[in-house]
Amino acid sequence: MPVPAPRQAEPPVVLPDGGLTLLLIEDDPAGSLSGPDIADMTGTAGRPVRIRTARNLTEAERLLTDDVQCILLDLALPAMDCPPGKAPGGPAELDTLRQVLRLAPHHAVLALTAEADAERAAEAVRVGAQDYLFRDELDGRVLSRAIRYAVERKRADFAQRQLTETRLLAQENARLERGLLPHPLLAGSTLRFAARYRPGRSRALLGGDFYDTVRTEDGTVHAMIGDVCGHGPDEAALGVELRIAWRALTLAGLCGDELLVTLQQVLEHERAHEEIFATLCTADIAPGGRTAAVRLAGHPAPLLVRPGQPPVLLPQDDGGPALGLLPCTRWPHREVELGDAWSLLMYTDGLIEGKVGAGTRRLGQDGMIELIARQVKEGLSGEELLEAAVTEVRELNGGELTDDLAVIVLDRGPR
Repeated sequence: MPVPAPRQAEPPVVLPDGGLTLLLIEDDPAGSLSGPDIADMTGTAGRPVRIRTARNLTEAERLLTDDVQCILLDLALPAMDCPPGKAPGGPAELDTLRQVLRLAPHHAVLALTAEADAERAAEAVRVGAQDYLFRDELDGRVLSRAIRYAVERKRADFAQRQLTETRLLAQENARLERGLLPHPLLAGSTLRFAARYRPGRSRALLGGDFYDTVRTEDGTVHAMIGDVCGHGPDEAALGVELRIAWRALTLAGLCGDELLVTLQQVLEHERAHEEIFATLCTADIAPGGRTAAVRLAGHPAPLLVRPGQPPVLLPQDDGGPALGLLPCTRWPHREVELGDAWSLLMYTDGLIEGKVGAGTRRLGQDGMIELIARQVKEGLSGEELLEAAVTEVRELNGGELTDDLAVIVLDRGPR
């Protein structure tokens, strides 16, 4: 007979009265295991057990609705239900069981057989049945207990399988997201680099913030940091696309407006809808390390720290709009004198938009400057400075930040 297609239904529903619905698959409705007889036996066990009877798998598929929790399959089916060339009592009966398991992967299945067929009954459990019952030992209590045990075991197996699949998926996603985080290309440069990254989404490794740093053949160090509006996986994916595009274009020799115009085209083609935009800050540090060309596209200005001087924000009133807002725009650059020794801190607004205390006051750029100035006085720099800054921002916020956060620092020691 044809093999029914596997059902894609969700796990069986729980009935309001706590009862169960049993689907009996047997070929003889007038036999000792007919529906009314089973109903009489199980009715003595407490909560009701409803019975449906099917003569073959075709009828079983029709009767297998979402309110059926358990299937009782009689292994002693006649030859007509066996594949051609196989007799009843052999492997064909377990083939029928396999067909039932494919038809109802989320349902508990009990195998029914004679006591003389104990070996075949045990094999049925190895194939996938939750348990087996001997026909001659059945009574209401045994059958009711076996049905409820099989249903609970199937639910536990299903929950464990879902948990395992979720863990494997989370591990795969974590490996993928870690692989998408940048690895700065600074071979041959004397500049030191450090970064901290925290996505706002719960249990995620990537957010809409992105950053990267590369050194080109002429000795220029190019750094950038950006922020795609929004916090979902689509924004995170777009941030990765923009970062990779920026690296490829930078290594190919593009810079300035030409690079940002091309990035804007990438964003316009890849974003989910026209309201999506991205802010960006780029810094091209000259080979000597004493000057930089800074461009702002709707992004907060970097913070410059020099030894013995208070940290200062670079000017940000002459920047251009965020990427994706205006067509045919330009982003002017500002030449910045860095000096002999310095640290340049670039960040997203997640660092400055956290709350301070229980009220609604935000940290802001002024609060960030004070925070960094205090930590620099304590002798912190590089990795230690970023770790201390992010930790204090979280503490001031009273817990994890809701927005994505990215911070990078490039510094040059005294010569």
